[in-house]
Amino acid sequence: MRVFVTGASGWIGSAAVTELLAAGHEVTGLARSDASAAALEERGVHVRRGDLDDLDGIRAGAEESQAVLHLANKHDWSNPAASNAAERAAVQTVADALAGSGRPFLLASGVAVLVQGRPSTEADASPFHGPDSMRGGAENLALEYVERDVRTVALRFAPTVHGARDHGFISSIAAVARDRGVSGYVGDGSHRWAAVHRSDAARLVPLALEKAPAGARLHVVGEEGVPTRRIAEAIGRAFDLPVASIDPDDAVEHFGWIGRFFGADMSANSAATQELLGWTPTGPTLVADIETGAYSV
Repeated sequence: MRVFVTGASGWIGSAAVTELLAAGHEVTGLARSDASAAALEERGVHVRRGDLDDLDGIRAGAEESQAVLHLANKHDWSNPAASNAAERAAVQTVADALAGSGRPFLLASGVAVLVQGRPSTEADASPFHGPDSMRGGAENLALEYVERDVRTVALRFAPTVHGARDHGFISSIAAVARDRGVSGYVGDGSHRWAAVHRSDAARLVPLALEKAPAGARLHVVGEEGVPTRRIAEAIGRAFDLPVASIDPDDAVEHFGWIGRFFGADMSANSAATQELLGWTPTGPTLVADIETGAYSV
């Protein structure tokens, strides 16, 4: 199958491309820079130059493909409105290009703050609608296109897709700990974060492409919920730092932008996804990755 991948050279995308190629798919990757283009070409990936704002290029890539895997995101935490707008525009562009074709459209979403007080499940609809909501309401927008004969599949990634050289949420929390000289957690640290190892997340992608039905919401989650205090304690051991509770009122001041998330419960269950796809996470746990130096490189 010819698969067009946005974010093909990113943290998750580069690993997913490896799995798609191993499964026998032909991949075209969207590349923003010369370095990304060269890295993709070296791996036998066709390259389409452009970025998330190049809607004409994204449309052409989708039209020329038999499936689309959309993983790119600006992740501009200083200007979330711009990130949300770009995400919504890109998703609508792909969905319009695939309308009436029955072709698969797999897009990255998340389990973060879907529900509170319990682990979210695949049965929980996203509460985010409209251009001003998280990710521009892109998951719900894309799922509307099921009625227009697009095989939309939402890939809801855990808030941390971890592994060596991860530069996501846990990397930011570890950086704050090193800078502050203390590994903090918010309140009593009972908030739980779902987690998945990068290798497990990548293995799920070709399975979803081949097996997931239209309208599926898949949870790319290996661990249902790791208490944030355990995360902070693991960071403390990894960097030989004291561990301390941070008052919720001081979380943003202490942690910066990520303080808005570290005090939130973002646990999620993936039992239905595992049963549907025959997918079993086998990678290292989040705490094991932290303790064995994944965030020291």
